[in-house]
Amino acid sequence: MARKMLVDGDLNQTNKEGAEYDFDLFVIGAGSGGVRAARFSANYGAKVGICELPFHPISSEVIGGVGGTCVIRGCVPKKILVYGATFGGEIEDARNYGWEVNEKLDFNWKKLLQKKTDEINRLNGIYKRLLSNASVKLLEGEGKIVGPNKVEVTQPDGTKLSYSAKHILIATGSRANRPPIPGQELAITSDEALSLDDLPKRAVVFGGGYIAVEFASIWRGLGATVDLFYRKELPLRGFDDEMRAVVARNLEGRGIKLHPQTNLMELVKTDNGIKVITDHGGELIADVVLFATGRLPNTKRLNLEAVGVEIDKTGAVKVDEYSRTNIPSIWAVGDVTNRMNLTPVALMEGTCFATTVFGGESSKPDYRNIPCAVFSIPPLSIVGLSEEEAIQQVNGDVLVFTSTFNPMKNTVSGRQEKTIMKLVVDAETDKVLGASMCGPDAPEIMQGIAVALKCGATKAQFDSTVGIHPSAAEEFVTMRSVSRRVTARGKAKTNL
Repeated sequence: MARKMLVDGDLNQTNKEGAEYDFDLFVIGAGSGGVRAARFSANYGAKVGICELPFHPISSEVIGGVGGTCVIRGCVPKKILVYGATFGGEIEDARNYGWEVNEKLDFNWKKLLQKKTDEINRLNGIYKRLLSNASVKLLEGEGKIVGPNKVEVTQPDGTKLSYSAKHILIATGSRANRPPIPGQELAITSDEALSLDDLPKRAVVFGGGYIAVEFASIWRGLGATVDLFYRKELPLRGFDDEMRAVVARNLEGRGIKLHPQTNLMELVKTDNGIKVITDHGGELIADVVLFATGRLPNTKRLNLEAVGVEIDKTGAVKVDEYSRTNIPSIWAVGDVTNRMNLTPVALMEGTCFATTVFGGESSKPDYRNIPCAVFSIPPLSIVGLSEEEAIQQVNGDVLVFTSTFNPMKNTVSGRQEKTIMKLVVDAETDKVLGASMCGPDAPEIMQGIAVALKCGATKAQFDSTVGIHPSAAEEFVTMRSVSRRVTARGKAKTNL
């Protein structure tokens, strides 16, 4: 029914004829997706309200902040810490470039922390101004849905405000998940990791995804000893297996101790720190233990079941291809839907929502060839299909092109850390299906490669493109020899 209404363009008929509302749209959650949807909807002429919890760097059920996870306690502050952690290695590398660096390098954690805090405060203000400039009414407080067209906002002083809205958009994001092990209250999540008063000397990270790999890199880059525990054989499940192995090798090369196929069973507070006990019977002492074991959709306090909005077993809001729930007047975008949990994807979904509902044009998010990056040190970035995905999806053979080399910078610095690039190609059509890179500047390079894949570029077009010399990026247009040819639904072979 919802889809038919969208296709037929009958979006304005979801409510009774002539009904009057306080708002055309009310958004719960002022993160990336919610702010984008609110602003663009207002630009189309809609009267828009939005609510968000009071600002704080560390989130909870009652505090959050305009800008959401990415801006306040995610991508932005994390990248600032990555920059800070990278300088240590850069300064060491500079010695062989003629820079006379003192033997002892001092690092001021509190100074970096304050710079990070200053930046997220600045961005929080910018997001508020973006809403104000678009004439979106911002309310501070916790929002919940009390009817198909009614929301309730509980302000910080406990006062409850009630509003009606023709359309309601849920954009409350996700929150870090803590595994239920004894002593789990002794651990921290990424929220706290971005705001620690003191830099740990001994860190344990539990998890194998983006957040785990990134914080392991940050803390190690800033001088801490780091042990990384994860359940699988390699970190970064879901990425190309060959690139996962490269990342693991680089982490070890940077001095991070890896513990694959290992679970944490218990945390115990001691006079010397936190004792970490594994399922293999191992024990070690840490100053900080980070749980980076995934995130869950933030829906628990939205009152969705009472209103009849369907959620899945993880708590994610179920939506159709237009981001509409089973209740015609209620929609959802971003991590709360657990589709593809990336900030730029939430922005895309918010844009499509506004275009569909208020712009007069049905618009669906396109999840094909979305680039992403893991800001390990050095970073990994990908776009399109992994080798394993291509083998499963392509009917004919898959051609794999790889290039492994020592970055030019390393030839003088002496750092032993290879860059690897990879292209996955459909042998029959010559279309490039996927690209990946692990090495310095990988995200900056991959953004351009993503445009090519979005345009359906072929390997011949890559080959006919003139490279920029000398650069690492030129390797993507000079890979002429096939590294391997894999028959469809066969098993990919690597040299690792």
